[in-house]
Amino acid sequence: MGKMLQSFSPESDGWQFMWIILVVFIIGLGFSIERIIYIMLKSSSGRADFLKKFGQLVSSQQYDQALSFAEKSKLPIAKVMAAIVANHDKGRDAMVNASDAVFLTEAPRLTRYVSIISVMASISTLLGLMGTIYGLIFTFDAVANKPAAERPKALADGIAIAMGTTLLGLLSAVPLLVIVGLLNMNSERLIQEMEEKGLKIINSLS
Repeated sequence: MGKMLQSFSPESDGWQFMWIILVVFIIGLGFSIERIIYIMLKSSSGRADFLKKFGQLVSSQQYDQALSFAEKSKLPIAKVMAAIVANHDKGRDAMVNASDAVFLTEAPRLTRYVSIISVMASISTLLGLMGTIYGLIFTFDAVANKPAAERPKALADGIAIAMGTTLLGLLSAVPLLVIVGLLNMNSERLIQEMEEKGLKIINSLS
């Protein structure tokens, strides 16, 4: 670990790759935190309780109370439900159109920025590979041009550059890819739930 920290020093060859990879990771982590808060907390927390209470109000035909209850919630699924109940007396087509309009707004919000995190992971991996190639070039140059007395240190420095950038690139990319997988799984589940629950409410009101 100490050797890797030394690789960030401008006195070490290849330090530029280390800092660039770190910056890319921080950018990806920033987007990850924002998405985790939005998808796993703001869009998920309290869904079961909301759907239970909303279903009870609709079942008892308390549509005004159901609409007011849905409008107070910030959950994406609540906005779909509010649009459906607001149009319950206008027929099935009106409910479907209203729910589709809200769905087309809310679904992209759930998947937004996730692709950027994936791109940051790919960039980290490629930067690590670039650092590896740079380290190998540094090593070959040392073998060809350095005096015999200086070759062992130059070879060690070149290998350190190659391994250090590769390791940091992977340490950056792997967590970001895990986060992308979790975010995709949760966002898809929320989108499917909006479609499923919305259709069930429309069917019950038709």
